[in-house]
Amino acid sequence: MKDLERALADITAIRSQLARGTQFRGYGPVTVAATGLLALLAAALQALTLPDPAATPLGYLALWAGMAATAVILTGAEMVARTRRVHGGLADEMLYQAAEQYIPAGVAGTLITVVIYRYAGDALWMLPGLWQIIFSLGGCPTFQSQPRGMFAVGVWYLAAGLATLAAGSSAPYSPLAMALPFGIGQFLMAFVLYRATGGHDGEE
Repeated sequence: MKDLERALADITAIRSQLARGTQFRGYGPVTVAATGLLALLAAALQALTLPDPAATPLGYLALWAGMAATAVILTGAEMVARTRRVHGGLADEMLYQAAEQYIPAGVAGTLITVVIYRYAGDALWMLPGLWQIIFSLGGCPTFQSQPRGMFAVGVWYLAAGLATLAAGSSAPYSPLAMALPFGIGQFLMAFVLYRATGGHDGEE
């Protein structure tokens, strides 16, 4: 039994190592581009329904949290189906590593949002910039398993986050603070993925 357990552990370790050295192809360009459209739609809804987000911060957070949740659900659903189709026997390991790399950033973003809302309401305008920086840092561990151009996406989100923080005090809660960084960023990511797959579904 000990030999069997050791052999199974070795197989698991080998599969994990293979997964780390394999380019992750679970993200589809169409769905990623759709999340960029979601950001634009949420910005339009903010402009129409929340003329003064500072007076209704909970509504502001609910709008963008809803957009983020929708984007995660769409991306996650396609990622699972696509990974199982493209990566076959390594699918579980690839999915586990993708989740392992992004979950810490997601948890950090959520906790920062809660703390600022609860204890530093006057700094709520900083959240768009902080979200963009966290999104950039959350993707850094995956650059080695993604197409080369994905590094540019990370740089874009970092630069956009810093610029949003720098300009935020003069135009706090502007819908453009979320629409432009995430809209452009997701379209750029979709383009990188499209180029990497040659316009195909990734099954070749």
